[in-house]
Amino acid sequence: MALGRAFSVAVRGVEGEIVEIEADITAGLPGVHLVGLGDAALRESRDRVRAAITNCGFTWPMSRLTLALSPATLPKMGSVYDIALAAAVLSAQNKRSWPRLEKTVLLGELALDGRVRPVKGVLPAVLTALNQGWPTVVVPVENLAEASLIEGVEVWGARSLGQVAAWLAGKGDLEPRVESRPHTAGAAADLSDVVGQTQARYAVEVAAAGAHNLMMTGPPGVGKTMLAQRLPGLLPPLSHAESLEVTAIHSVAGLLTGDAPLITRAPFVAPHHTSSVAALVGGGPGMARPGAVSRAHRGVLFLDEFAEINTAALEALRTPLEDGEIRLARRDGVARYQCRFQLVLAANLCPCAPPDPRDCGCGAAERRRYRSKLSGPLVDRVDLRVEMHGSRAGSFTVEDGESTSVVRERVWEARRAAQERWRPYGITTNAEVSGALLRRRFRPSPEAMKPLRTAVDRGAVSIRGMDRTVRVAWTLCDLAGRTSPSKEDVMTAMSFRQVAGQ
Repeated sequence: MALGRAFSVAVRGVEGEIVEIEADITAGLPGVHLVGLGDAALRESRDRVRAAITNCGFTWPMSRLTLALSPATLPKMGSVYDIALAAAVLSAQNKRSWPRLEKTVLLGELALDGRVRPVKGVLPAVLTALNQGWPTVVVPVENLAEASLIEGVEVWGARSLGQVAAWLAGKGDLEPRVESRPHTAGAAADLSDVVGQTQARYAVEVAAAGAHNLMMTGPPGVGKTMLAQRLPGLLPPLSHAESLEVTAIHSVAGLLTGDAPLITRAPFVAPHHTSSVAALVGGGPGMARPGAVSRAHRGVLFLDEFAEINTAALEALRTPLEDGEIRLARRDGVARYQCRFQLVLAANLCPCAPPDPRDCGCGAAERRRYRSKLSGPLVDRVDLRVEMHGSRAGSFTVEDGESTSVVRERVWEARRAAQERWRPYGITTNAEVSGALLRRRFRPSPEAMKPLRTAVDRGAVSIRGMDRTVRVAWTLCDLAGRTSPSKEDVMTAMSFRQVAGQ
């Protein structure tokens, strides 16, 4: 009997667990038996591994071979275990265990000729190895820049199975750690490109300063999409910890570039209005994959024409908005993804959406159905609501609005003020503050709260709406450089919730 052992990582969501892979060669008819609760891609790995081993000039065992992946009860998916399976077989065939093999986590898919192909989820897998004390990780060379983002663990890049086998035996080298460059998006669009729309521009500034959700309604062509696209350019860069959170989600989704994987700017995700529930919140067979809400983590989720989105898909957004994370239960287990994002909604005023609302030909029932989407429980979680109007000819003669760089300075200064205020409570933005904390310790003065109290007493504003109004008032206060919201701040915040038809 000959036994070989190697190690890899099973990634569930953005969390990983070390998998021990054993290869046992015993007397008997030639055959491969794979055990350990794997999916179709893993079951097919025995054919890939056998072809890769023989095509690299190694000997495949001509007797009974059993491959076991432990823990047996842990669901295992994908081709990430190929290199570890091959290394375990070679160790068993040679009846020796290389010292490096006992201290290394192996990740990567094998081509039939022995080439090592890239895989998804390398960043969370390397983090798992680091957190569990493993000193070395071998990854496909195409994933090396991604793995190199993690300090404190030795990472190597492999191009072929033969190269890995030579390195394990101490007779060759792998590709060393590389200097990873931050992911750079294209040139950011500028706020000065938007013609007119002073109130909507200010709403975008307030949304950026306080991380508030925003809804814009109006006829087509007034700049709703343009303003939404310019919101990420106002947000501060991600901290290193936030960058790793976002990059890990994009790694699992398979969206990272090879040489510049680290995402340092707030992402902008804009799914189509025909997107399904699974496309928005995540899903798919086996282990659930991240959806649009998770890919927008620490950034902006823009839903254009949201009144045309399936009602079930819209309702599925309520829990992620409240909790900042989503848990998706599927056949192969529960995946947990973070999804703390800013929601930006945009919609026309009616289904026919003429450039001039006076030309609307929709019936009363159609308009009522359409408006019902704009006044549901989801919209009640939106802090800022703006109705935009068509620009007049005079808009082209006025001076350009402020540029993104000018507005960004005010936004960042307001964010710093909020961060300093909320630091003792473990939060960074006004939008994250709980209603209880606002009411107990950070309630504006009785004079400032007077108009809001009146609105609550009349039933015009709910308790949740009151909390959201106070959050916006604090953001307006931060933008103005004051230490406490004034009555004008509260009234302005209330005006952002009073949109025609709501």
